[in-house]
Amino acid sequence: MKLIAVGFLCVGILMGCANKAPPTLYYQIGGNAGIEKLIDSFINQIGNDEQVFHYFEHTNIAHFRQGFILHMCMLTAGPCKYSYAGDSMVDIHTGMNITEKDFNHVVDLLVNAMNEQNISHPIQNKILSKMAPLRGDIINI
Repeated sequence: MKLIAVGFLCVGILMGCANKAPPTLYYQIGGNAGIEKLIDSFINQIGNDEQVFHYFEHTNIAHFRQGFILHMCMLTAGPCKYSYAGDSMVDIHTGMNITEKDFNHVVDLLVNAMNEQNISHPIQNKILSKMAPLRGDIINI
């Protein structure tokens, strides 16, 4: 009888674990603190890059930083709500004439920043796949 009770207990525990959802990307990259570190690394990458810095030289860095933190939080299923409030990807990038080459280079800088923050490659790929649909809202508009 004790053996049966222990068996049911083990099955119950295992089923409880099986039904538990994996942590979101937000938590896998360290929550808000992890996102802030990532965005700060990314901004540093851009600031030290001659190829793409000109796209950002007149940018309000504090505004860019806060907006990107909120956007990344939303993309990674964090508890944030990103509202465009006039800052949609098209609104932000219209007239910048960002080339595909420069866009890809900025993605490389983001990957460098993720590497600096020790974000694993599978998690990086998941983040990039969430960002990929935005490509058309950024290039050559």
